[in-house]
Amino acid sequence: MQFWMEWAGWGVTAIALVSAAYAVGAVFLAGSLRAARQRSPAKYPPVTLLKPLHFDEPRLRQNLESFCTQDYPAPIQIVFGIQDPLDPAARIVADLKRDHPGLDIELVIDTRIYGTNRKVSNLINLVERAKYDVLVQSDSDIAVAPLYLRTVVASLEQANGGAVTCLYTGAALPNLWSRLIAMGINYQFIPNVLVGTALGLATPCFGSTIALRKGLLRRIGGMEAFSNLLADDYEIGRAVRQSGNRMTVAPVVVSHTCAEQTGHDLIMHELRWARTIRMLNTQGHWGSVITHALPLALIGLLLSGFTLFGGAVLAATLAARLAVKWRLDRVLGVSAGPAWLLPLRDVLSFGIFLGSLFGGNIRWRGARFLVAPDGVLSHW
Repeated sequence: MQFWMEWAGWGVTAIALVSAAYAVGAVFLAGSLRAARQRSPAKYPPVTLLKPLHFDEPRLRQNLESFCTQDYPAPIQIVFGIQDPLDPAARIVADLKRDHPGLDIELVIDTRIYGTNRKVSNLINLVERAKYDVLVQSDSDIAVAPLYLRTVVASLEQANGGAVTCLYTGAALPNLWSRLIAMGINYQFIPNVLVGTALGLATPCFGSTIALRKGLLRRIGGMEAFSNLLADDYEIGRAVRQSGNRMTVAPVVVSHTCAEQTGHDLIMHELRWARTIRMLNTQGHWGSVITHALPLALIGLLLSGFTLFGGAVLAATLAARLAVKWRLDRVLGVSAGPAWLLPLRDVLSFGIFLGSLFGGNIRWRGARFLVAPDGVLSHW
């Protein structure tokens, strides 16, 4: 038995070395995030911003305010949507309308439901009120810089009729769990996207931003086509590509507020992400084991009997992961958390990965759903 454990240890240690090289690759690719933060379009079409809301949440006012202060020299319509007349987010929208009297802001209160994905139902109601051809939708927990819209519209011009999305960083609240979520975004998710897109293994589409024209939205079936799907952003991206159009990542990074307050919130949120990815891209999800350098090195060291070589590999993986953090902190201009928390964050990520391999139910906005292999949601 010990013989086989040692051989297993050497095998896992070898994978950990490859994982360390993967992390080093992400360090070099992080420089691409510096690209043209202030790109401007050749012309400025009017734009409708679609903002589905669901009750109050941390930093909601600040996040929505950032869309009201865009440096964009053409008409902007902002359509906010709620599905409950008593939703406290309505008061925040009323405050924004008062503080920005020259901005075209509309609040849509519409209780119609078209499927199990209530956010998509909200978006269907909002699209009906859009005045302009260019649509830019984003989640309520996103904050942006003043030149965000210029850059997104410039990328949409270059997409030649396709759609545009953008990367996001984690913005932590002052608690441990929110900070851990933000670290997972900055030091796990972003490196994975950088490497995946560089190798042609990923063509992302994120709810942080989806920009497209009305004609393309109609050709992919409208928002109604996604009303029963959990990963509506992923499915919109896939539908755009299947229609023969490009899905482009704009050279701008926005900020996602990590609203988790407890360990339970963190686990449920990340399990939902991970199980969704497993069901939509099973092979890719299994292959993502290569991204867990530090936990793999720890397992290899334990199984191989604490060899000197195993210890050296562990040190190398830790150094590679710290290099990822250092590089992304410099490029993004923000730190998601202290270096001493990174090993805990990496072990937690590996635990979430293992937990995602089992089960087909998720919790989302206080309700439990079953997720079919094709991503269709049904109530538990």
